[in-house]
Amino acid sequence: MSSINTSNTLGVSATNSQIIKLAAPISLALLIPQLSFFTNTVFLGRLGQRELGVNGITGVFYLILSMIGYGLSSGMQIQMARRAGEGDKKGLAQILTNGAMLSVMFSLGMMLITLWFVPLLFGYTLHDSNDFSLSVGFVYIRVWGLPFLMITQLLCSFFISVGRSRLLIWGSLVATIVNVLFDYLLIFGKFGLPALGFKGAAVASVIAEIFYCATMVAIFFGQKLYGDFPVFNFRRFDTELSQRTLTVATPLIVQFMFSIGGWLIFFIFIEHLGPQSLAASQVLRNIFGIVGVGTWALATACNTMVSNIIGQGRRRDVTKIIMKICKLSLLYAIVICGMLLLFSREFLSIYSDDVALVSFAIPSLRVIVLATLIMSLSTVVFNGVVGTGNTLVNLTIEISCVGSYLIYCYYVIRVRHSPLYLCWGSEFIYWTTLLIASGLYLKSGKWKGKEI
Repeated sequence: MSSINTSNTLGVSATNSQIIKLAAPISLALLIPQLSFFTNTVFLGRLGQRELGVNGITGVFYLILSMIGYGLSSGMQIQMARRAGEGDKKGLAQILTNGAMLSVMFSLGMMLITLWFVPLLFGYTLHDSNDFSLSVGFVYIRVWGLPFLMITQLLCSFFISVGRSRLLIWGSLVATIVNVLFDYLLIFGKFGLPALGFKGAAVASVIAEIFYCATMVAIFFGQKLYGDFPVFNFRRFDTELSQRTLTVATPLIVQFMFSIGGWLIFFIFIEHLGPQSLAASQVLRNIFGIVGVGTWALATACNTMVSNIIGQGRRRDVTKIIMKICKLSLLYAIVICGMLLLFSREFLSIYSDDVALVSFAIPSLRVIVLATLIMSLSTVVFNGVVGTGNTLVNLTIEISCVGSYLIYCYYVIRVRHSPLYLCWGSEFIYWTTLLIASGLYLKSGKWKGKEI
């Protein structure tokens, strides 16, 4: 194994500088679309509280679909990073090619299920008929971007696995520019285009996903990466490889469904508290996404580095790498959260000029800021567990944490009808249990020897 690693240009050393080098482009690639979500929320905030609030529900629902795709691509990323650690470029190319076929089949199946399931889900859970009509109409348009999204997720996982995460920036930049432009044109009906209002945001997002996918494909072929990674050698669908991929990915897919599904239930509960609580929560969700960009980038780097290091046969270094990344993540969170605490009102005012809504959201924003400090550690440690390849353990941890989260939400929101800031206290429950469970598993050492 040592002779392989000596000449392996795809191996990582996991120094602080290499962690930042891998995570910084991922962070920027995540931040750019968050700016798109930010402008989308600002535009819809100008339409009214109802549109702003319903965007929270539909946004989280589509996030579930996207995270199913992310779970699939994460399973393939673990495999690709392991092949990268072993220096096996042909094996990596085979996973990429077969993964593209699997992603397309997956996305088409998800589209059909969504078109059937959405009216049933929202018809049963939403109290307001106007909220129901807006939600279903939005998702029926938005779902057409899924095939492009899942191919994009796979290509992003490939670039991260081979240490070229900087290439993610260009796709994110193109998608964000396109999304913001068409949001403005189609929501408000500018330059002769129809004013589609809330549905305009859905159309703009689909157009942006098409451009994002086209950009990432163009980068792969423009960089002539097919020379190092011979994707054209594997044109037939490999059932056995797909089964191995799904063995790794299925627990991640279910895990993400539980994780974001819990958030969807949270928003459905909040809808029952009224339009102001729902609108404020959509703003807070957007802020949570922006604040978490650096942490999620470091967590993704942790996932890849842990799998790569194991592929090099350096299992003894796994805990040390995770601790390094945790320190960087916590430092980032302290800086960002400090700024949000100092300028809470100013930041919230960007989303809405409704003074009452801004004042209403401030206590909850402070809760989110404090919860983010715990998240900065737990998401890194949890992704360290993901990188070991024992994804069934990840699923078990996720189910336990989401279960605790939902019990809290049901009691505090549905039973007690508590103030919004106490409702958002659910984030403390989730991230704290995630940190404890993930840390205990890594400390146990049971992940050693796992083959994928």
